[in-house]
Parts: sequence; structure tokens; C-alpha cells
Amino acid sequence: MSETKDPYFKGRGSQINTHNKFDRYQYVQEFMEVLDEELVLEQKTEIIYTHPKTIVNKVESPDIPGMYSMNPYQGCEHGCIYCYARNTHEYWGYSAGLDFERKIIVKQNAAEILEKQFSNKNWKASPIMLSGNTDCYQPLERKLEITRRILQVCLKFKHPVAIITKNALVLRDLDILTEMAKENLVHVMVSITGTDESIRMKLEPRTATYKNRFKVLEILSKNKITCGVMIAPVIPGLTNHEIPTVMELAAKAGATSAGFTIVRLNGAIGPIFKDWLIKNYPDRADKVWNQISDAHGGNVNDSRYGVRMRGEGQMVNSIKQLFNLSRLRFMGNKDDFEFNVEAFNYKAGDSQLSLF
Repeated sequence: MSETKDPYFKGRGSQINTHNKFDRYQYVQEFMEVLDEELVLEQKTEIIYTHPKTIVNKVESPDIPGMYSMNPYQGCEHGCIYCYARNTHEYWGYSAGLDFERKIIVKQNAAEILEKQFSNKNWKASPIMLSGNTDCYQPLERKLEITRRILQVCLKFKHPVAIITKNALVLRDLDILTEMAKENLVHVMVSITGTDESIRMKLEPRTATYKNRFKVLEILSKNKITCGVMIAPVIPGLTNHEIPTVMELAAKAGATSAGFTIVRLNGAIGPIFKDWLIKNYPDRADKVWNQISDAHGGNVNDSRYGVRMRGEGQMVNSIKQLFNLSRLRFMGNKDDFEFNVEAFNYKAGDSQLSLF
């Protein structure tokens, strides 16, 4: 791989807009000398409001059994270059590249739809993941507060919810989370890929700093909110050596559980990541790319259930061993947290209670 001289958009993960596989035609730059400006220019974030009829999705994947997910946003300003959710933006008619970070689809009535769902006497309480796709605490949430309203509904009905985020904004909702934690209704995983800020600013440009994420774990723990660390994704040749340090700092901050995944570059993420890798790390681009391929049987992606997020091979086995030894050393046995599904009350949506 060789270094390119294309313009670099600061504050964005992706540096290109890949072709949407559902589009018949695409715009390309073939004759630079006759254009007055670049075809793809940096743009401000565009908010696109929608009003869906449903908000809770049952995850059908065999390797994530019995899980529901809820996504108040599609697209994410965090701009994490590796994000598997980028591909879903193509279903909305946008690119998985820059469009994913600057065209954010907002499900404005998410809390109201959720309340209707919980008010159905046939609904069976089961933990819902916030979010299974894009981060529910991405920058727009500070202004729109859709996630906060969703949590208010979950507290009202006493419905269990799992949260995964890499934004310190989760602490804004400490009042709600503390009340939910008293009845084992919430578990928070903080995603931390490493400790090197110079890498984070390129890898996840609009996320909270690593230091602040460890601080999030500390504050959650002090408020008796069960929390853990998600070291995901591990990128061989770039972040895999960080596993012990992340585990140690997370444990010291109060995390009682940990998980990890191996990066996989499915669909449009492959060319997006490759372009990013060449532009940011030209000296080790080949090494990183080849190690990712080695983790997935010679390809940068493996879609087989059970191995797609874990990878396989000698190098992956070494990463797994490093993770397991680090977890045992710093956290001991796995967290025995269990969600409380018995407290759920569908009648909480009755007219008198809904006034609160």
C-alpha cells in the first residue's frame, strides 16, 4: 500500500463516500483538471427526522440469542472508522462513508412508540440493548434527549435495558440510571479500544477521550450501577497490545465484566477502512491489513455466525489468551449480574400514571 495525497477531513473517520450498492449510478471524479472544486466536500451534519411505527427490534442472529435492540438514531457523528453499522446507511439511500457521519436519521417519536409497546399486555419483558447499531449517546443526544426519554419510559414500566456507549454523556442520565440500578434494571458497557489518544482521534474522532471513558466507569460504579468494559473491536497490529492496560484501568475504575470482538470489515467498510489506514498509517498499513485478513481465514470479513466477531487462527488465539489472562488477573471471575424481568408492569401506562 502506498500513501495518498488526497485531502483529509479533520474530525471525520471516513475520508470517502463509497458507492451505495443499491444505487444504479454513481458520481465519480475522473477529470480533476476541469473541476473547480472537489466532488466530495466536507459538510455540516444534517439531521433527518423520521417517525417510525416500531422501535424495538428482535435480534435474529444465532450468536446473539434472545436479545432485543433499540436504536433512536441511524448514522453516527462519532465517526468510528470500523463501525459495522455503516452498511445499514445504504438502506436509507446514503453512503456508508462520510454520509454515515454527517446525515443522521433521528427517530423523533421513539419514546412514545416504546410506551405503546410496553403497554401491550402481551409484551414479555426481556433486556433491550441501547443501541445495537449506532451509539445512543452520540453528540446529537445532548440536544435532542431521545435516549433520556426512552430511559424514563423504561424506569416507569420497570423494564430492563442494557446500554453500550463510548460517550461520557451517559452520565447526564445518572439520576434515572441510579433508580433503575436499585432493581437490577440496567447494565452499562463502556466501549474502550485503547489508551493512546493519538490513535483514538483518528480511529474514533468525535468520541469521548479514553480518560473520560474510564472516568465514566468510576462514576457509574460509585453510584452502584453495574458496568463493564467492551474492548471492541480489537484491531490486530494497531490496538491488540492495549488489552491488558485497558482491562487493568477498567477494573480499577469499577468495571466488573469485560468483552471483546475482533474487527471485521464487511461490505463497504473494507474500502473505507483501507483508505483510512493508508492515509493515517502508511508505514504499517500492509501489516495491519494482512493481520486482519489472517483473523478471518484470508479475508477481512467472515460472516459466519459464531466466528464473525471472534475470528480464528493462531494470532486470534493469542489475542483471546491475552484477553482471558488479563480479565482473570484484574477482574477475577465473571460478573454474576442478572437482569430483573419480574418487576415489569405493563399497567404503568395507565392514564393516571402517564401524567408523571
